[in-house]
Amino acid sequence: MSTIHPWERRIYIDTEFTDIAAPRLISFAMVSEDGHEFYGEVAEVDEEVCSAFVRAQVLPQLGKFPGCIMTRDALAEAARIWMSKFSGLRQRPVICYDHPIDLQLLWELIGRKPAGWKEKLISLRIDPVRREQYFSEHGGRHHALYDARANRAAYR
Repeated sequence: MSTIHPWERRIYIDTEFTDIAAPRLISFAMVSEDGHEFYGEVAEVDEEVCSAFVRAQVLPQLGKFPGCIMTRDALAEAARIWMSKFSGLRQRPVICYDHPIDLQLLWELIGRKPAGWKEKLISLRIDPVRREQYFSEHGGRHHALYDARANRAAYR
């Protein structure tokens, strides 16, 4: 069954960040329900402010997409440009996130929520079995792009 809605276009997001207590953006991904993707990594990450979990699980996965490594300012501009493609369409864009920090870091990155965009917390709408199936088939857990793809695949 398709989850594509005639009046809304869901954009699944995910971030990786330094530490839950004082999150600083490391990487960011957006995946639209029809498969368009955006991914970027901050070029310089201070490992000293990263939690042990992030050093062990997240940092080793960085650099898989060399063309997506950029300064924070360049990442912000690239994200705003990518998001602008969805403004003014018949389908209203909806940011779907599974953790509030993801949304917080997105708005910090681009400066503000674009006019006409909605937000939707989807953590209770993610099928854990389908999400685990995605990771067992594709890997990449704790990588922003793979996590956003997994949320898209497991949304119900």
